[in-house]
Amino acid sequence: MAIGEVTTSTFIVALILGLVPSLFWLWFWLREDRLHPEPKSMIMLAFLGGMAATMLAYPLERSVANIGLSEQQKFFIWVVTEELLKYGALFFLILRSKYFDEPIDAVIYMITIALGFAALENTLFILGPLSSGDQATALNLTALRFVGATLLHVASSALIGISMSFAYFKPKGHRILFTVLGIIAAITLHTIYNLSIMDSNDPGAVYNIFIGLWVTVLGVLLACERIKKLPPRTHLVFPNLKRI
Repeated sequence: MAIGEVTTSTFIVALILGLVPSLFWLWFWLREDRLHPEPKSMIMLAFLGGMAATMLAYPLERSVANIGLSEQQKFFIWVVTEELLKYGALFFLILRSKYFDEPIDAVIYMITIALGFAALENTLFILGPLSSGDQATALNLTALRFVGATLLHVASSALIGISMSFAYFKPKGHRILFTVLGIIAAITLHTIYNLSIMDSNDPGAVYNIFIGLWVTVLGVLLACERIKKLPPRTHLVFPNLKRI
């Protein structure tokens, strides 16, 4: 993306616009864990971990952009990078915590990480037009990412969390398998969305893509309702869960 001169005030405005969609959806999704809410410090850690994942993804994706690959191949590599980095944030920051103690936690933390990732990614996208003085495009981009890209990150990362949640009480080998399947599902959803948007110039087709994304989010909500009925960790639950 082309970025003009970036001042401190421009970056702050871009950051605020980037944070607004993520913070709204974070408030929405944390309501799914009202009965046993996670500590605010852990939610903050997960959110910042998602932002850190964006900072790691950005230079990696820039380097891939200079490789002689097709656009589809580049998009796929970017998706794999993003989904692995988001899961990496969960693995290194959250799974070893004593607060990761019930099945729904995998979904809540993965979504929180995804929203942190989306917040900084939104900021970088908005920074381009904003630094060029195109406030209208910046606002339109904020609105589009509110209902599109931000929810895509939520849906794809939620698939990883859902897979982990349903394997919560299973043996270690099964938990690892479910985690891998969740990552594959996240990569698949993310890739399909990106390629569909890239290949479609028809506003009607783009509308259908958004509908499909929202249907996926509805499915995530229904899965969360089922996961919330699972019991929290007890003395019967595997003590090595945190090492998945």
